[in-house]
Amino acid sequence: MFEQIVSLYNSFIALMLTFRVTDVLDILVVSFIIYSLIKIMRETRAEQLVKGIIILMLGYAASSVFNLKMLNTLFTSFFQFSVLAVLIVFQPELRSALEHIGRSKIGKYWTGLSSSGIEENHIKQIHKCINSVVDVANNFQKSKTGALIVFERQTKLGEIIDTGTIVDAEPSVPVIGNIFFNKAPLHDGAMIIRDGKVHAAGCILPLTKNNNISTDLGTRHRAALGMSENSDAVIVIVSEETGTISIAKNGIITRNYTRETLSMELEDELIPKDTEKNDRIPIINNVMKGKRNERKNK
Repeated sequence: MFEQIVSLYNSFIALMLTFRVTDVLDILVVSFIIYSLIKIMRETRAEQLVKGIIILMLGYAASSVFNLKMLNTLFTSFFQFSVLAVLIVFQPELRSALEHIGRSKIGKYWTGLSSSGIEENHIKQIHKCINSVVDVANNFQKSKTGALIVFERQTKLGEIIDTGTIVDAEPSVPVIGNIFFNKAPLHDGAMIIRDGKVHAAGCILPLTKNNNISTDLGTRHRAALGMSENSDAVIVIVSEETGTISIAKNGIITRNYTRETLSMELEDELIPKDTEKNDRIPIINNVMKGKRNERKNK
């Protein structure tokens, strides 16, 4: 017994002597990838599929141990095509995972390199669009008019836009109000906002696959939630039944927004943070210059 402990100790020391910094990095990266995959699959359809695959693997191991030749042959044939089967079965989850990686900080860094010189006019356009949407949502809340407004961000929504009608109009209360007027032909679909403009209307959004959402949420809310699960878009929903204003993003829906809180939330999500800081710098500099001039005059 003592000799076995010594042998294990010597093996451990020998292993540690060959351990390198790159090995630590390798372990950390693999651990992070496994953790990210588990986090993405948790509480989704993929979780159930993974459980099914694990059961099949246990069945394959049992057939080998108990020498069940026919069953073992079936499992062997199945696992020969398992890679292709996994790609087909997990296609929605794989696409979602790749989009999630693209929306990560690294993906945003690459996108930021090409959009670092965002013009001031573009920021003003986004502000104008936010103000118009907030005003319309406030009016719709009072009149209980249903609306579904999607703000496109990094994930391009070309497939969704193709289901509707291109509008390409400047955002304003009359334009948005007329589109969602209950007699208008495009009022049932979603409006897509791209680069601060009303780009398309009457678009069809994918419904959420989450069966655990509240039964109080209708088709409009389920469509908004489904869109937020498949992209990084920010979706504003006005309930036709209650007039409640909600926002869906990243697969989560929050409700009961007021005019002020809606405006704050949209500005936080849609206005680049670095641009806001850069906008504040000239103001601070002007204040400092004014104080210096006052001291000189004294």
